[in-house]
Amino acid sequence: MTSNDLFDELKSLIFETAEQSPLIGELEESVRWGEPSFAPRKRNVGSSVRLARRDDAAAMMFICTTRLVDRFRELYPNNFVFEGSRALVFENGKTIPTEQLKHCIAMALTYKLKN
Repeated sequence: MTSNDLFDELKSLIFETAEQSPLIGELEESVRWGEPSFAPRKRNVGSSVRLARRDDAAAMMFICTTRLVDRFRELYPNNFVFEGSRALVFENGKTIPTEQLKHCIAMALTYKLKN
């Protein structure tokens, strides 16, 4: 798997998660800080999820003030590589814990509904 394949797989998981949850609805894709960002088109539903390319890796970024990554760390301490309170990092060639990641994505994309 190339870095582009990894990036595309993460992007697909974001859209797949949104499609599987009627609460999220359609996603709006934009560019933030030069990177693709995804958020529910409907306002006041959730927080954005951004993808960042890294050397032979990709990061799924979350707004750090949401404390989402801290919650992911509590739920899945051994499933992800964490980067502070901001990101989950995925290395090229390593297995993505798909179901756990989709749960994390859903938590972000519905964040405002739960607070």
